[in-house]
Formats: sequence, structure tokens, C-alpha cells
Amino acid sequence: MKLKKTDILKALEKISAPGEGQNLVESGSVTNIQVFGDEVEVDVTIKNPSLQAKKKTEVEILKIIHSEVYEKAKIKVNLKVDAPAKPKVNQIKGNPIPGIQNIIAVASGKGGVGKSTVTANLAVTLAKMGFKVGLLDTDIYGPSMPIMFDVATEKPLSINVDGKAKMKPIENYGVKLLSIGFFTQPNQAVIWRGPMAAKALNQMIFDAHWGELDFLLLDLPPGTGDIHLSIMQSLPVTGAVVVSTPQEIALADARKGVAMFQQESINVPVLGIVENMAYFTPAELPDNKYHIFGENGAKNLSEDLGVPFLGEIPLVQSIREAGDVGRPAALQTATPTEEAFEELTKNVVQELVRRNTDLPPTEAIKITTMAGCSAVKKK
Repeated sequence: MKLKKTDILKALEKISAPGEGQNLVESGSVTNIQVFGDEVEVDVTIKNPSLQAKKKTEVEILKIIHSEVYEKAKIKVNLKVDAPAKPKVNQIKGNPIPGIQNIIAVASGKGGVGKSTVTANLAVTLAKMGFKVGLLDTDIYGPSMPIMFDVATEKPLSINVDGKAKMKPIENYGVKLLSIGFFTQPNQAVIWRGPMAAKALNQMIFDAHWGELDFLLLDLPPGTGDIHLSIMQSLPVTGAVVVSTPQEIALADARKGVAMFQQESINVPVLGIVENMAYFTPAELPDNKYHIFGENGAKNLSEDLGVPFLGEIPLVQSIREAGDVGRPAALQTATPTEEAFEELTKNVVQELVRRNTDLPPTEAIKITTMAGCSAVKKK
């Protein structure tokens, strides 16, 4: 049987548009009807986003065409929702910590991409630029910052602050540092469930005397799990930096890391993506670049996701060696490595300034200029 578009429109006038007080045709919800013999394709757009409204509308269209037009009609309903978009506001969650102006989370979806190395060098470069910097190693199960800052044997002291016992962070290279690694033995594994790990993390955050800080960097563990959620719920995180290598496997997880921060329930501004181990240049061939893990992968990902590209860090043996001996490579003066970390740090601060300018100021956001973003004069 050949169906007529006018008969179908007439039938659809008997169905109410969800929540609009008009029928589907009057409200303009029926955007297109195509008829091919006994086949009907109906395009419908409604404003009610609920699953119940969508299902009800689709079922009613099928029923009315079968009962009013042709009971054996083959019907396809293409239903779209055009609900008014809620304005997306970057929220600052958690309880502000007195004295801490900006909190930056450094994350990676995947382990082994050099996230902790980037965090450590970002911290010391900020300190060289004259900022007051703290670093919280939130990787409860694999803390590495005590080794990277050459303070693995140190233990935080308990001090009295306004009648309360507080932990005093360990300090080296101008960076205040706390890590679960200070409270465990080198060969001791931390075998805790999520709630226990979150409790320990909260103690290092709120039971510590950080003093006045321009930046508190959070070295997050790999993945998107318990610790990440605990941090977002506890702290007013100003922004996030995602670290990846150019390798496709690492980029797939970095994409998830960005998605975690952009999720509506979390909604932390992503300051940008860092491409670590971007290329290798042998000392004997300083003009050559070998892209061992791929080329421009993180840069292309940042363009794809619409987030800033913060810079690239080369694959250099001295960066690994510096981390192992506890003296971050950014402290090596007048080297390409130092320059790479300085460029990265300036870009991070620049994006932070932009983020603080674009969003309403809060107690946790104070830095509004690029003042201080030049390294100390090299001797």
C-alpha cells in the first residue's frame, strides 16, 4: 500500500508534544516525513530530554500511524532532543586551604609517561621563578617524590600551630613536599583499600602546615579512580595538567584523563597537555631529532580536544639520571633541558592566568598576572 504524507501528518496531530501544550505538528516537532511505499520515516525533535518522554513519543507515533493510517506500515522514528543547554560553569569545589592560592593537579591516564618527573621539574622551575611552591605526592601506592627530591630518609616533624598538631612538610630546592613515602619503609608495600588511602591523603592535605603558597602541585596517580575523586571532592582544584607521550596507547589514556576533569560532576578546567619524551637528540648529533614514540601525538590530541598545548619535553638521559639521584633536571643551568621546562612552566602559568581571568575569582584564586615568570639570573 502506498502511504500519503498528508494522512500521516493528520494522524500525528493527535499526539501531544511532551510538555508543550501543543500537538507534534503545531509545535513544529515533526521536522520531516519521508514515504517509500509502505515505509515511513519520521524525524521528530522534542524539548523534553527525559528518557520517559522520548520513549512515550516514539511509541505513540508508531501506534497512531498503525491505527489511523496503515496497520502494516514499516515505521522508523528518528527522535532528537533539543533541550535548552545549561550554561557550563567551571566550579571550584572543596574547602579552601588558608594561604594556598592555586592548586594544580598533574595527571596522566597511563603510568610510565613521566608525570612525576614533569611535576617535580615544574615545581622547582616555579620556585626558581620566585613563587612559593608546595608539592603533594598523592600516589599512595607508588610514591616517588622523596627520591626525586633527595629526601627519602627524611621524616616530617610535628609542630604546634594555633594549639593543633600539624605536619611540617619537608623542604628542598625551594619546594615544600609531603608524601606517604615519608611514613613507610622503602621495602614496605602500601596495601590499603580506597577509603583508607583517601583518609591518609586527607591528613596530608588538611593536617599539614603548608604556610603561604602561590602554588600547590598535586602529583596524581595514574588512571581515573578513588584518589582522583577524593581530591576533587576535598580540594578547590584550580586547574589540571595532563601529561602524555606521543605514543598512541598513551594518548588513548590521556584522552580519558582529560575527559575525567571535563566531566560535568567534576568540571575542573584543563590548563593543557604536555608531550613528554617528545623526541631524542643524541649528544653527537645535536641537530637530529628522532621521534621514538611518534611525532606530535599529544600536540594533535590537544587540538582535537580543544585544550592548550603546553609544550614538549625531549627524551634525555640526564632527566632520568637527575630524578634517580634526587636533583631535578630543571636545576641544570643553561641547558636545553632547563629551557624546555622553563617554557613549559611559563605556558602553565599563562594558562592559569587566563583561567583565573575568565572565571569568577574565588578564595582559592589570586594570581592574575605573569609577574615573576622569569627564571633567576644564571651565574
